[in-house]
Amino acid sequence: MIHDATQCQLGEGPLWHPVREQLFWFDILGHRLHTTGQHWQFDTYVSAAGWIDSYTLMIASARALHRFNITTGDLTDICPLEAENPKTRSNDGRADPQGGFWIGTMGIDAQDSAGAIYRYYRGEMRQLYSDITISNAICFAPDGTTAYFTDTPTQKIMRVALDADGWPKGAPVLHIDLSDTDFRPDGAVVDAAGNLWNAQWGAGRVAGYTNEGRFFAAYDFPPRQTSCPAFGGADLQTLFCTSAAVGLSGPDEGKTCAIQTEFKGQPEHQVIL
Repeated sequence: MIHDATQCQLGEGPLWHPVREQLFWFDILGHRLHTTGQHWQFDTYVSAAGWIDSYTLMIASARALHRFNITTGDLTDICPLEAENPKTRSNDGRADPQGGFWIGTMGIDAQDSAGAIYRYYRGEMRQLYSDITISNAICFAPDGTTAYFTDTPTQKIMRVALDADGWPKGAPVLHIDLSDTDFRPDGAVVDAAGNLWNAQWGAGRVAGYTNEGRFFAAYDFPPRQTSCPAFGGADLQTLFCTSAAVGLSGPDEGKTCAIQTEFKGQPEHQVIL
């Protein structure tokens, strides 16, 4: 169940690199990128990644999107990300099937409506949604026709149709409504069958919903503050989940977990610069 015993203050952004067959994840508050047995230290918040090639990641920080060389540790800027705003940082993000990269921001102190959601695609960074408090659950249907996201305090996961290039068309609509529950939607991933798997902060679980938004299963994990899932492993049937130790003192809080499932994930999509 425990994949890695490193305790992250705010574990986030797990990425199973499909070429390297290797899991990466972040400790946002620790300014670190992790893989088992190794970590890289940064001078600011880092939170999410996509893969560019076998040795390069796109990494989102509080000020920019970067190219990161896994072998050398070299970091170079791709484009700014709210670089002029010292009150915000990056949060949840994921590559889409068209090769774009969606990244959400939020206030460092979770200030109301301080964040936004952006998409980088083939050299262009465009703001998609504003007035976001805690951006989360960014993930995509396997056929690239639908994106999902949430503003966690609303407890509503939204969906939006995408055009052939992966840009939203039309307004987002409600997909999963958790507002009458105790579940707070955090990070999410979509499996190969189109089911959405959502880490639910404070509940110690990752819950599965059909492509129609109906709950059908959940996996429980030892840490209470489950933050983001990712499918990986040789068969893409291992469900990894990061967690956060901040504010808690239990022995498993902040650790990264894994459980074998009967469900198969979709390989993480490659970012096209």
